[in-house]
Amino acid sequence: MDFFLLLFWLFFFFTALLPMLQQKRTNTLRTELIRRLEKKRRSRVITLIHRQEALSFLGIPVSRYIDIEDSEQVLRAIRLTPPEMPIDLILHTPGGLVLAAEQIAFALARHPAKVTVFVPHYAMSGGTLIALAADEIVLDENAVLGPVDPQLGEYPAASILSVLKAKPIEAIDDRTLILADVAQKAMRQVRTSLEDLLRRKMDEQIAADLARLFSEGRWTHDYPIGTDELARFGIRFRTDMPEEIYRLMELYPQPAGRRPSVQYIPFPYERPYERPERRSR
Repeated sequence: MDFFLLLFWLFFFFTALLPMLQQKRTNTLRTELIRRLEKKRRSRVITLIHRQEALSFLGIPVSRYIDIEDSEQVLRAIRLTPPEMPIDLILHTPGGLVLAAEQIAFALARHPAKVTVFVPHYAMSGGTLIALAADEIVLDENAVLGPVDPQLGEYPAASILSVLKAKPIEAIDDRTLILADVAQKAMRQVRTSLEDLLRRKMDEQIAADLARLFSEGRWTHDYPIGTDELARFGIRFRTDMPEEIYRLMELYPQPAGRRPSVQYIPFPYERPYERPERRSR
């Protein structure tokens, strides 16, 4: 009897410990691959990856998005990066808070060295704002960006403003009028921020036209803007995605518990990696 009880507790302990060991191994593999990519590209690699996750005790899906914690971690990673070292940001996100996305975007835009954003699958809303702040965008051929029109609660700001055109002001309640005022300010703020980011790398008029296009609410908020459409808009990008990026994404499954969405090697770099000397044969 004692022997079977011991087997039961050993099985219980092993079952409880196995997920932790698997997660630790996955984190180790991520770190090793990030380090390998940094050495290859002589850059600081930062990941900003959001996946739908499930709480292990209930199995309820929880959507992740760009939040203040993400912006704090990304800004810290940028501060730990020397001015002359390039930054590579791997981006996979449905978007999130405008404040957090703008903080990340402007911090990347101010970094003196080259900033490259890799989008292996999608970067919507605030993710698009961050991608457009980069010096270079690398997309998978099937990857998409999205509109950056602001949302007020469950409603798009542009849709709230459309009520003012559809009804006389006497027929609109005070709450809707207040929402319309906030919506107008939000759209102007996002358009101005995007225009400021785009002006750093293109003609002012083109930057203004693109900022208006992406923020005016022309499409639904989840409208996928693919590579063909981006090319027609005059947005420059490459599609030669490094194989290491795909391998890294495979190490971000949708696990049972929460995990950090921003990951990087957490110590300052004093200088870029030296190229290894070739040995003569």
